[in-house]
Amino acid sequence: MNKRNNSPIAIAILSLFMLISMLLGGCAQSVGVDYTKQENWAYRPVGDAVTQNCDVFFIAPTVYLGTDDSHSMDINSEETKAQFLGATNMEKGLYDSQTNFFAPYYRQAGLNAYTMDASESDQYFDLAYEDVSKAFDVYLKDYNQGRPFILAGFSQGSEMLLRLMEEKFGDKALSDQLVAAYLIGWRVTPEELSKYPFLKMAQNSGDTGVIVSFNSEAVGVQTSLIVPDKTIGINPLNWKTDSTPATASENLGAVFTDYAGGIVKEVPNLTGAYLDPIRGTLRVTDVTVADFPPVLSIFQDGVYHLYDYQFFYRNLQENVKERIGNYLSVAS
Repeated sequence: MNKRNNSPIAIAILSLFMLISMLLGGCAQSVGVDYTKQENWAYRPVGDAVTQNCDVFFIAPTVYLGTDDSHSMDINSEETKAQFLGATNMEKGLYDSQTNFFAPYYRQAGLNAYTMDASESDQYFDLAYEDVSKAFDVYLKDYNQGRPFILAGFSQGSEMLLRLMEEKFGDKALSDQLVAAYLIGWRVTPEELSKYPFLKMAQNSGDTGVIVSFNSEAVGVQTSLIVPDKTIGINPLNWKTDSTPATASENLGAVFTDYAGGIVKEVPNLTGAYLDPIRGTLRVTDVTVADFPPVLSIFQDGVYHLYDYQFFYRNLQENVKERIGNYLSVAS
């Protein structure tokens, strides 16, 4: 969530630091993850468990808080993996009735890495991306079997998937398999779209091969760790990319889930929303900051980041069905 410093000097210093650490044996996390093993996947359907003609490759949000001397999740920790699985389950219901659901464990950067200077934190985000990229390559080679797929993530998961798309989806054959990329809770900037012209943002409810992204905020928020200045997005209630407001009556249902994926509470017509014409964020109009606090101290009041999926759950669920249907109808 910080603006990371990618200057040549910073990169050189970081590379030297990592090399010294490895030579001294102080970098146990540098050992790669073997994604041919089931134990390194939260979900990996194989054989008879593959029942759908579309997949989801899902990357979970940040669950590891980090400590003073640890800034990367240990995927050998059963306690942390349980939290990771729970966070995945909270979003899984949007996708899995229509798809084969794949979700790798990865050495995600701890939440504390987001408060560091980029020269310190880049190594932890690079490690996380190394795992995501490797898991995706194994998924394509061993498990996908040519099926169309959805990329889906939240927060750090969306950040990792955007980086994956920037690196790999200039390949037309690969991008042609993409139904949509639900990169929710992370910014997509005009500069990135200019640098990577093969990235296309969703323009309506049914286009395919596109990025679906939004970041929820109260009216009045002017900056955040997620969106320091500007992002490009779409309104998940009316599927407009301009500031046309959607009313609460268009909200099919906010759904609040637990770590097992069970529904704790469902509220039809909870809130309306509109896209801010300047920031590009999604202004949520009918809830209060007191009722939906940021929870994590790194977010200020009015940043509804933790509720991005929950506020618009049923609309997103229906949208996944629509985009898959549209893709398969054209493909057939």
